[in-house]
Amino acid sequence: MAVLLGVNIDHVATLRQARRTYEPEPLQAALVCEQAGADGITVHLREDRRHIQDADVRLLRQRIHTRLNLELALRDEILAIACDVKPDSACVVPENRQEVTTEGGLAVAGREKEVGAAVEKLRKAGMFVSLFINPDPKEIEASAKVGATHIEIHTGHYANLRKPAEVEADLALLARSAETGRKLGLVVNAGHGLNYHNVQPLVAMGLFEEFNIGHAIISRAVFTGLDRAVRDMRALLLA
Repeated sequence: MAVLLGVNIDHVATLRQARRTYEPEPLQAALVCEQAGADGITVHLREDRRHIQDADVRLLRQRIHTRLNLELALRDEILAIACDVKPDSACVVPENRQEVTTEGGLAVAGREKEVGAAVEKLRKAGMFVSLFINPDPKEIEASAKVGATHIEIHTGHYANLRKPAEVEADLALLARSAETGRKLGLVVNAGHGLNYHNVQPLVAMGLFEEFNIGHAIISRAVFTGLDRAVRDMRALLLA
């Protein structure tokens, strides 16, 4: 199957917010990514608004030509914005004010009523709904139970491993998790910590529909330009 690339442009906004100015503009970054072959644009509207702002989400919804994927926490305010803006998809993620970046997957098992209510609200507003979860069978099963259409498997642990035996074991876990999700009728994506060196073993599995990648692409763009950085990643997904 064709593998899709979603580019997370949060860190373009991080650079802008460092000076509280108007540049670099996330919309401009999104349009460059699309021209370079991105299949979708991902942004995370955090409760503390540390990077992406409400106006960014609304502008992206109006102007991009591919798909807008909005990452969001289970907060009434953010859910209401999502239902108003109506991105193509919403990905529910855990959020901690003290974290530098998302530290793990959403706990769905044991919180089915709460998560299910949010999923229902988002789906009624016309979105596909993904849950960002750890590669854990009980979380995958709970995600299907609450009505999610997609899951995004958290690959941060895999991305941080260095010993070959540990890498192989985690790749096997990710493959089993993707197979479980697909058997339950879920669309299975992956993301977090993926870069130009570690994404290809996951691509080779043929089990993931889309990879959401941000930090690695924006980091490479500092040296090569954003167009080239996206094209380089797109080439790896097609290899």
